[in-house]
Amino acid sequence: MEVKKAIVIIGATASGKSALAAELCKRFDGEVISADSMQVYRRMDIGTAKPTADELAAVRHHLIDIRDFNEKFSAADFITEAKTALADISARGRLPFVVGGTGMYSEMLFDSSAFSETGPDEGIRESLRMKAESEGNASLWEYLRTVDPEAAEKVHPNNVKRVVRYLEIFLTTGLTPTEMNVKNNSFEREYEPLIFRIGRDVAETYERIDRRVDIMMEAGLAAEAEELWRDGLASAPTASQAIGYKELMPYLKGESPLTPCVERLKQETRKYAKRQLTWFRRDERIHYIKADGGKNFSQIVDEAIDYIGSVRNKSK
Repeated sequence: MEVKKAIVIIGATASGKSALAAELCKRFDGEVISADSMQVYRRMDIGTAKPTADELAAVRHHLIDIRDFNEKFSAADFITEAKTALADISARGRLPFVVGGTGMYSEMLFDSSAFSETGPDEGIRESLRMKAESEGNASLWEYLRTVDPEAAEKVHPNNVKRVVRYLEIFLTTGLTPTEMNVKNNSFEREYEPLIFRIGRDVAETYERIDRRVDIMMEAGLAAEAEELWRDGLASAPTASQAIGYKELMPYLKGESPLTPCVERLKQETRKYAKRQLTWFRRDERIHYIKADGGKNFSQIVDEAIDYIGSVRNKSK
């Protein structure tokens, strides 16, 4: 089986991923597959920093605006949609660029074993432990049995740690442990990813985040958030977790001035960027492009082009 090429561009929010991807797509006849867990939702435009209409017209994008905001979208859904897009782009002789800040998505797309290697979600774990304490170990085991009977048969109800881990995998990825094992054992590496990480020092990253939030507010984020919350965003299974909307709710409800809410939004976005950076350090395959220190955009693009060219020449 021929191994196909794909470019992956990752980095913290506001690092410049999208701009670099757009330029490289023009140079290498590419198309973008968005690896952003919230840009899949229609009407959530400003808060998710979607590409503009001009950017979408210049470079074809996939996995943008493919769900209504009240629909669930899991990691498993992303894998299915992204693989379809990869096949379509490659079949037309073009180069796929997987671009986004949801690190788990990019990793799982090219390495299905990443499902079982993802770090713990302490929030989910604590919730499941509390369920075991309040309702009993057997109740938690029965929950596992309803979602994955095969996995439940392999673990004793009193092995709470293992039951919690199995349920954590399911709640985090949308796949049962049994489905995970099948994917891991049958996965064939069809694509060879060339992974870039756009890196900036923390101070510059935070400055760019603050500046981007200000631009979002000027572009009408508060009005967008108000319309979405009025139409039921608060009860959406996945989209309600998006940073950029819930932080403005106290203002929209008349419970707080706007300024503290905007500051909270900046703070939460900085925290998210910190989590992204922690995730991206995990993968040794990543080629790091330093984008700060006075380096201009043309220099960043040239460095990426040179690296892509060198890797392609080695593989010939």
